[in-house]
Amino acid sequence: MAGNLVGPLVGGALPPLIGIRETFWLAGGVIFITFLATSFFIKEERRTPKTKAGSQASGWASIPDKRPVIVMLLAGMLLMLANMSIEPIITVYVAQIVGDATKVTLVSGIVMSAAALGSILSASRLGKLADRIGHWNVIIVALLISALLLIPQAFVTQSWQLIVLRFLMGLSLGGLLPCITAVIRHNVPDNIAGNILGYATSSQYIGQVVGPLAGGFVGGHFGMRAVFLGTCVLLACGAAYGWLVRPRDR
Repeated sequence: MAGNLVGPLVGGALPPLIGIRETFWLAGGVIFITFLATSFFIKEERRTPKTKAGSQASGWASIPDKRPVIVMLLAGMLLMLANMSIEPIITVYVAQIVGDATKVTLVSGIVMSAAALGSILSASRLGKLADRIGHWNVIIVALLISALLLIPQAFVTQSWQLIVLRFLMGLSLGGLLPCITAVIRHNVPDNIAGNILGYATSSQYIGQVVGPLAGGFVGGHFGMRAVFLGTCVLLACGAAYGWLVRPRDR
């Protein structure tokens, strides 16, 4: 989330200073430096291959109740979809409410970073709260509040309103990742925990792929307000499904 915060801010501030093409070159250089650091400074110990006996009863077949895991995969996808669905339209949307064209990219970067900042501030606190009141409760309420916050985002008239609403939405979504991980660990055997957490990460990347695609398609065909309202419906449906399948005895 820290990278999600800094990235849009830097990406929004650099084009007016060095140009859009040069910003791509700079981003590529940063990634290349990371590649070099990873290649030369990270050392891993060789692991002995597992025997067939140790790999028995692995995968989905060893999960007693698959519904909680499915809900968590869905929640992870919705989390990233909610954050990324506005990415294709955000610059055009901000341009409609910002009078100064030279500030559009900067304000767009701040809008995208606001949600990440909210998540950074709330993730640990909501994780602690979930340990007391239950992870399912936090997940359901977070999805529902985020859905409600998307409605006024479709009707803002000032850039600061959109920034504040995205920040509040980031606060509500910040607790999802630790809660998703906790619920998965509580509902799968230890020998496949890494496998299922890998699926959870993949589901989040699915949201990162589907979100911009869906946002661009809906925004181009039905208007930019429909992107916010459509994402609102998806998050509300996710909260309702989570409420229906949550374990009643915990």
